Amino acid sequence: MPAKPSTDKPTTDKPAAAKPESAWQPAARSPERLHFISGLPRSGSTLLSAILRQNPRFHAGMSSPVADMVAALVTAMSGKNDFSVVIGGEQRMAVLRSVFQSFYGGFKGNEVVFDTSRGWCSKLPMLATLFPSAKVVACVRELPWVLDSVERLVDKQPLTVSKMFNYNAGGTVYSRTESLANAGGMVGYAFQATKEAWYSQYAPGRMVLMTYQSLTTDPKAAMQALYKFLGEPWFEHDFDHVEYSANAFDARLGMRDLHTVRPKVSATQREPVLPPDLFNRYINDSFWLNPKNNLRKVPII
Repeated sequence: MPAKPSTDKPTTDKPAAAKPESAWQPAARSPERLHFISGLPRSGSTLLSAILRQNPRFHAGMSSPVADMVAALVTAMSGKNDFSVVIGGEQRMAVLRSVFQSFYGGFKGNEVVFDTSRGWCSKLPMLATLFPSAKVVACVRELPWVLDSVERLVDKQPLTVSKMFNYNAGGTVYSRTESLANAGGMVGYAFQATKEAWYSQYAPGRMVLMTYQSLTTDPKAAMQALYKFLGEPWFEHDFDHVEYSANAFDARLGMRDLHTVRPKVSATQREPVLPPDLFNRYINDSFWLNPKNNLRKVPII
């Protein structure tokens, strides 16, 4: 059993209603600045977005379809398509940039846009080429607690199964955790992508790690550090009234409350639900905790 308990999702006695998304309007202006939220699941990315969206100049939310749209276009403009020979380099860049401009251009409060995807950490060279001034905020949390947090959601829904586990009702805590942690799993893929970005030559000046512990235990200090990294003027956030949910998406996935953020940002202490041998299997994998691994001098909040 680990020596110290974890902080989990910010909690309160009464869940808050979701703040509605701004209506999209055609022919609006393109975002002035674009940044990216990536990193590990269950590590505060939705909470971070919920806090950021309090700023009327910012647009942020849960994972968007933009990364998948861009990936599809990259494939369509590759040698897989015989007509790709008529697409020049500048055209490729213009087409890919237009996805972001069109998708976010119609939202109110889009002066600064934060797009979220676990895949962005694996695309630092692309992002550096398309948006040289963009920053990548990688949300991280000690790996055993990430896996433990997912299992806690499973435990709360004993009468249903999730798309996350291919609707398999016969799994065990061991099989579920291993499927999440393998290279193609939700956690394993994000972990490897984050590690790739951490060691990338494109990381210096572009990447920052936001730890779940910092965000939940001292949100104001964490956000002030992030604003400074982004070069944005400080906005006074209300950490007692932070709201976000994506009930329709979570229901479709079969994982209720996956993206629910409750109003008061706070850290709770608890014991893990994973068996000790399974928890301890991943306890040494949080590479950012060892200063010797920070070869690119990536800031850690």
